[in-house]
Amino acid sequence: MIQIIPSIAIKEGKIIRVEGADIAGAKVYDDSPIDVARKLEDSGIKVAHIVDLDGAHRGSPVNYHILEAIHGYTDLELDFTGGINTDGDISKAYEYGADYITAASIAVERKELFASWIVSYGREKITLGADALNGKIAYKGWKQNTDIDIIEHIRYFYDRGLKYVKTTDISKEGSLSGPAFDLYQSILDEFPDICVLASGGVRNVDDIRKLNDMGIFAVIFGKAYYEGNIKIADLKEFLK
Repeated sequence: MIQIIPSIAIKEGKIIRVEGADIAGAKVYDDSPIDVARKLEDSGIKVAHIVDLDGAHRGSPVNYHILEAIHGYTDLELDFTGGINTDGDISKAYEYGADYITAASIAVERKELFASWIVSYGREKITLGADALNGKIAYKGWKQNTDIDIIEHIRYFYDRGLKYVKTTDISKEGSLSGPAFDLYQSILDEFPDICVLASGGVRNVDDIRKLNDMGIFAVIFGKAYYEGNIKIADLKEFLK
C-alpha cells in the first residue's frame, strides 16, 4: 500500500507552494507549519515531508526551529530536506527531530560522501533526492541544471546500497497537471526493488490510486492538499 506523505515547504517561517523552480512567484499560505502538522496528524497521517526552502537556497539548513517545534507538538515521523550538505547538518536534523533526511545537491557535488552516508547512517534513514527536468538532474533548489541522466544518477547510488529515492519532475511541481507516471515507471523498470517516493503534479485521489497500482512506495504532495483538491478523509483506504 502506498504511503501518504504530505509536504510542508517552509520559507521565512511560512508555508509556501512553488510552481516549477519559481520561488519568487510562490504562493504563501496563512496556516502555520505547526498547525498544519497537527491537523495532518489528527487526520491519520503518520509521516510528513518538511522542506527547508531557505536552507536549499543557502546551502545549509535554516529552519531547524520549525522542525523542532513540529517534532515537539506532534508524533509525526519527519523527513527533513533542504540544504543538507555535511555530517553536521544530518546530526542537527536528527537532534531537532528528523527521523529521516533527504539530500540532493550533495549527491551531485560529492557523490562519494553521499554514498558513505547510506552506510554510516543506514539505508533506512537516507533518501536520495533525484529531481529532474527533461530527464536530467537539477539541484541547488532546482536552479542548477546538469546533463546528468536521472537513471544513471540513481544507478550509482543503487549499486552502493540505496533503498529510497525521492523524484520530482520539476515541470510538474505545483502544476496540478498530473504526476510524471512515465518517469516513475522508467525508474521502477530499471530498479524493481527500489522504493520510489513520487512528488510533483498530484491532482487528486485517482492519481494516488494509479501510483499505488504502479507499485510506487510513497507519494509526496502539497498544493493539491492546500488548495482543497485532496482531503485527507478521502485517503482513508491508504491510511489503514
